[in-house]
Amino acid sequence: MTGAMYAAISGLKAHMSKLNVVGNNIANINTQGYKAQRTIFADSLYTTSSSGSNGTATVGGRNPSQIGYGVQLSSIDIDMSTGNYSPTGRPLDCMIYGQGFFMVGDKNVANNIDPTDPESLKSLTLTRVGDLEFKSDGYLSKYDGSVVYGFMCIGNVNGEPIYSDQLVPIRYPKMEKVPGVDADGNPIEKVVVRYPKVDGNKPLTDYDSELPDVAVDNVTIDPATGRITANVTETGEMITIGVIAIGNVTNPNGVTHLNGAYYKAGDGAGDLKVSLMGGIGEKMYTSSTNPKGDGTDKLDDQDANGNDLYKRGISGVNSSMLPAGTDVLEKMKVDGSGSSLQTAGLESSKTDLAMEISEMITTQRGYQANTRIITVTDTMLEELVNIKR
Repeated sequence: MTGAMYAAISGLKAHMSKLNVVGNNIANINTQGYKAQRTIFADSLYTTSSSGSNGTATVGGRNPSQIGYGVQLSSIDIDMSTGNYSPTGRPLDCMIYGQGFFMVGDKNVANNIDPTDPESLKSLTLTRVGDLEFKSDGYLSKYDGSVVYGFMCIGNVNGEPIYSDQLVPIRYPKMEKVPGVDADGNPIEKVVVRYPKVDGNKPLTDYDSELPDVAVDNVTIDPATGRITANVTETGEMITIGVIAIGNVTNPNGVTHLNGAYYKAGDGAGDLKVSLMGGIGEKMYTSSTNPKGDGTDKLDDQDANGNDLYKRGISGVNSSMLPAGTDVLEKMKVDGSGSSLQTAGLESSKTDLAMEISEMITTQRGYQANTRIITVTDTMLEELVNIKR
């Protein structure tokens, strides 16, 4: 009889844990980017009264006889599938349609990140909530100040933007006023956009720190590619700032939930890799330092800062120009997940209120039934004690 009581106690604990999960899901019914959780139960320890046996020539077989001792919490899973689009009207708000995460972190983390090393990438935090804006320091950030990582534009070749292969916080280019003349030959101060300089392994964020950020307006994000463009206020020139990087893990449901809308690619999530949308990776370069040293992959182009350009091997680019072992970005996927962005809105909560209400009712009834088992067991024990009277 006490076995029934212990089983009922485990049922109370398990149903209380499930109610906690249901309550958390309902509490986050309007939380942008929230991923609903579900509780999985499993039956618990068994004792064997008699073991099973196979049949013989004279008798049939016998099934094992076992008694269980309750229930246990097997797992609490996250549903990382895409939620519904919730419009906000803010042009830099965006949601990821499909798999993947925005990659955010501190500014200084960039010094130690290798975009081809999954373990290095795991120093960044992941999120599905794209409430983005350029802050007063010029960095593309979330509401709490976490900077957004991506690949910076380092200039233009033949009218096409080109990008560095360094994964860094996205920020405004710099601006410099240089002497010039107008159409009539009169001397003027000319505004020149200074794109980030690539200098070996030096982070792009260290470029021209003494210069002010370029003043821009009409900042937009291309939903198909994640490319960020803006209009230079003083000249009307349209410039490319950079492209947003998307992090993809092997098992999205295996990420570890941190505080707020953040996740870590910990144990169970698998490898973390960088993904780019819309084939942007085919225009990714490095400059100033030859990654090979023999010059065979040098291009006949220079960036806006006058640096020689070298194409790095990326999926979708002919890598035959690089000998085996030197294609350092071969593992980088241009668009492995097939995801895209939906701008001017955020991802809504994945909580299904109707489902959670029904789960709450069944959880309540399950809890109630387990309390009755305890009551009935107690009554039977009382009758047993009263036998001696």
